[in-house]
Amino acid sequence: MSTVGGMPKAFLHPFAKPTRESFVPIVRGQGALLYTADGKELVDGMASLWYCAIGHGRQEMADAISQQVSTLAAYSCFDPFTTEPSEQLAELLSEIGPIPGARVFFTGSGSESIDTAMKLARIAHVQAGEGQRKLIISRTRGYHGTAYGGTSAQGIAPNREHFGPFVDDVVQVPADDVEALATLMAQRGNEVAAIIVEPVQGAGGIFPAEEGYLESVRRLCDQHGAYLVFDEVITGFGRLGSWFAAHHYGVTPDLVTFAKAVTSGYQPLGGVFVGPRPTAALESDDTFILRHGFTYSGHATACAAGLKNLEIMQREGLVARALHMGSRLSSGLQALADDGSIHHVRGLGGMWAAGLHPEQNAMAMRDTMFDHGVVCRALNADSLLFCPPLVTTDEQIDRIVDAVAIAAR
Repeated sequence: MSTVGGMPKAFLHPFAKPTRESFVPIVRGQGALLYTADGKELVDGMASLWYCAIGHGRQEMADAISQQVSTLAAYSCFDPFTTEPSEQLAELLSEIGPIPGARVFFTGSGSESIDTAMKLARIAHVQAGEGQRKLIISRTRGYHGTAYGGTSAQGIAPNREHFGPFVDDVVQVPADDVEALATLMAQRGNEVAAIIVEPVQGAGGIFPAEEGYLESVRRLCDQHGAYLVFDEVITGFGRLGSWFAAHHYGVTPDLVTFAKAVTSGYQPLGGVFVGPRPTAALESDDTFILRHGFTYSGHATACAAGLKNLEIMQREGLVARALHMGSRLSSGLQALADDGSIHHVRGLGGMWAAGLHPEQNAMAMRDTMFDHGVVCRALNADSLLFCPPLVTTDEQIDRIVDAVAIAAR
């Protein structure tokens, strides 16, 4: 991978070696295309980091953000205040969301959303008279952000290493093992506050839930009185060809985390859908104060960006387009698997992974693809991950597949 010059060392980059001295400056984006400081054109095969659904460089997004900033950039939504964009976006999200009648709690990121869901699950049980329910169960391979709650729930071992001690009463079970989960629930069901599940595990390698798995988890939660939390930070807002993965799978959780594509990254925003059962517990005592929130919960400009982003997605039919785009991408990758260039293909909707042969190296292939004008994400040494913007053209999808073919040689 070519880089542009040495970069100043003041910026300590996330998920990077602190000793690295040169990075690739991305200076402009248009649709599914990116441009580096030295003028190189790239197809953005990852929607930046799973989030830029509507593509880069949308002038109407800039206009909506500018208009809100010039009116009221932000104001705290702590009691007793609110802002119009936050109220409007919450109403719209409740209408299109995965839980009928849900309320919406705003955060600034997916990591904040996961920690919020964990805290809301525990405090809702307290308000419902079941304060013994503290245990949070997550799955191996799950990625749930990098704040301390989410790191505690992480199922990706390298992301946890040396960061402990972690939040108490957070445990993992094998990703697709219903029996292991059922056994744990039988042993400690009356202690469980929530089970957290990514319907499609994203950063862990793009692994869709196996058939019947989510329905089984829903039944176990109902049987033992726990909340079911879907982490839809990646799958939310059209990625699977439905507004949310909960819609795709036909399973209704109690809480759902979101972020990323709610604004397509034009402003940082996240949140949690809070379903009727935890909402009823939180509303059961009119003297109760929810002592949780963030400075930017309901940030007016971020919410204005969310409103415009969702307007664009609805107007341009981008939710349905995920299926067309994903079909073309998966078909192209499957052709490479069929001829032995890669080992296998896995994914769903508009998010796919190329599983590699043991002798191939994902990082080296990622760098070769970059040299041939395509951005993807390498996972360890064995997989290439793809999550293109929903506006990616057929020709650009084909460029992604062609770059994989070249890198696989």
